[in-house]
Amino acid sequence: MSFHRTCDGIGRRDFLRAGAAGGAGLTLASYLKMTEAGEVRSGAKAKSAIFVNLNGGPSHMDMFDMKPEAPDEYRGEFSPIQTNLPGVQISEHLPRIATCMDKFTLLRGVTHSVAAHQLGTEYVNTGNRPLPSLEFPGYGAVISRELQGSPELPQFVAIPNSAQRPGYLGVRYAPMNTTATPQIGTPFRVRGMSLGGGLTIEEVEKRSNLLSQLDNTFGDFEKQNQLLEGLDSFGQQAHTMITSTKAREAFDISHEKPEFADTFGRNGFGGSCLLALRLVEAGVRFVTVSNGGWDTHNDNWNLLKTRQLPSFDSAISALFNGLAERGLLESTIVFVTGEFGRTPRINKERNGRDHYPRNMFMLLAGGGVRGGQVLGESDETGSMPKHDGYSPDDVAATFYHALGIDHTTEYHTTSGRPVMIVRDGHVIPEVFV
Repeated sequence: MSFHRTCDGIGRRDFLRAGAAGGAGLTLASYLKMTEAGEVRSGAKAKSAIFVNLNGGPSHMDMFDMKPEAPDEYRGEFSPIQTNLPGVQISEHLPRIATCMDKFTLLRGVTHSVAAHQLGTEYVNTGNRPLPSLEFPGYGAVISRELQGSPELPQFVAIPNSAQRPGYLGVRYAPMNTTATPQIGTPFRVRGMSLGGGLTIEEVEKRSNLLSQLDNTFGDFEKQNQLLEGLDSFGQQAHTMITSTKAREAFDISHEKPEFADTFGRNGFGGSCLLALRLVEAGVRFVTVSNGGWDTHNDNWNLLKTRQLPSFDSAISALFNGLAERGLLESTIVFVTGEFGRTPRINKERNGRDHYPRNMFMLLAGGGVRGGQVLGESDETGSMPKHDGYSPDDVAATFYHALGIDHTTEYHTTSGRPVMIVRDGHVIPEVFV
C-alpha cells in the first residue's frame, strides 16, 4: 500500500493516529465492539454516503477552477476543455469527468483560513473549525449514530483508513479500516473477516462464546468506561459478520465484471472507489476513500498530469457513472474534497503551488443533489471567492441535510457539554433539485 507524506510531516503514522489511542480507525475485531444504530429519517433521499478525501490539498487552479486569461504568474501549464455543461470548462487532464458533469454539483469559491494539513483535514472531515478543547466527530461517526444499517455489515468503513475520528461520541462510532487498498481483478481480503489460516466456523463460534462470558464477567466495569462501552454485542456481531456471505462478498471486488471494473482504473484509488460502490450497494451506510499525493509544492504540473489526475479522472467518473448505472446515485450522496486548495500565484522556485485555504473546490453528487450545475465563483486570478463563498461548515450542513440529519441537533460530551453537530454552517438550498 502506498502512502504519501505531506510537507508538514503528516505521514502514515500520524494520519492513522486515531486508529490507535484516538480510536478513529479500527480493524474488524475492534470495530465490531463499537457500533450502535439509530433511525433513518423519513423523506431523506440519501440513505448512504461516500466521502472521498484528497489528502494533501488538490490544486483548484489546475482542475476545476482554471483561469486561462489570468497573468502568467497565476495561469499554470494546463489548458481547459469543454465539459458536457454549456460554458463550463475544466482541466484537459480530466476528460472523463468532463463527460459526466451532469452527475454532480461543482462548488467553487469554498473558503476558510486553516492552512495546516492536519487542522485543515479535521475541519473538512467534521464541518467544524478545530478547537484545542474539543474533538468533533467526523461525518462517519455521526451517520453511524443516526442511521440504522444491516447487522451483517459495518456501518462505517474506511478504505484504507480515515482521518475521521469519533471525537466526543466515543470509539464505538469509529470506522472499520480495511488497512489496504483493493486492486481491480484481484480478490480482496479484509484482515479479520476472511477465514484464512485454517480457521473454521466452529472455532469462531467457540471464541464468540468465550467473549460473551468475558463480557458478562466485566459488565460492571464496562458501564464505567467509555472505551469499553458497547462490548456486550461484540461476540454476536463478530460471528454474524465473519460468517456472513453478504459481508464477505461485498468486500470482494473480484466479483465485478471486467468491463465494469476496468472503468475505475487498475490502481489503488480506482479499486477503492469500486469497493465503496459495492459496500453501499450491500447496505453499508458510510464509506470513506482516502487518496494522497496532492501536496504538490514541487513539480506540480508533472505530478498532476502523470500521476494524480489520470487516476482521479477514471476513478471519480466511474464512481458517478457506476452509481447511476446501478440505480444507487439517488440514494447515495458523494462528497469529494481536499483540506484546502493551492496558491493561485505560482511558486517559481519550485515550479509548484503551496497551501491555500482561501479558495478551493468541492464536489457533491447524488442523494437529491442537483447534477449539472456550478455554484459559486472565484475572482479573476482564482484567489478569493468573487462573492460571499461557502464555508466547509455550510457544505457539511448541506451534506447532513441530504441524509435527513439535522445539523443543529445537539449532542453531549462525556462531561455533559451540549454541542451541535455543525456549529456554524447553513444548508445551501441551491444544491438540491
